[in-house]
Formats: sequence, structure tokens, C-alpha cells
Amino acid sequence: MSDIQHWRKSSYSGDAANNCVELARIPGTVLLRESDEPQTVIATTPAALRALTRVVKAGRFDQLSR
Repeated sequence: MSDIQHWRKSSYSGDAANNCVELARIPGTVLLRESDEPQTVIATTPAALRALTRVVKAGRFDQLSR
């Protein structure tokens, strides 16, 4: 993963130093990590991340937080 230019912090994280989701992109792949555990990286495709974002926004996982 040496070709990662920089990680972008989620705008929802505010000013929290170690309480955020970060994303980076390499050709054809989106990488996700949590700032307090940066060695753990999840790789996915842009299409899969868009699909996940869509269903989360639609509330499909809301029952998991109850």
C-alpha cells in the first residue's frame, strides 16, 4: 500500500483526533480504516462502497443499534 497518496478523514468526525473513519484510493480500489487502529485496512470497490452507503442512509441497518 505504498502507493497511497493520503488518507482523507470523514467530515462527520469533526475535530476528533482518533475517532474517525478515513478513506484512501488506489486505482480501482477504495481503502477504509479507523484512525485509532490504522494498521487494519478494509479494501473494497467504489461500487460496493456506494451500495453500502446507500443502504446505510436508507436505514437498513438501524435495527442493529437498538
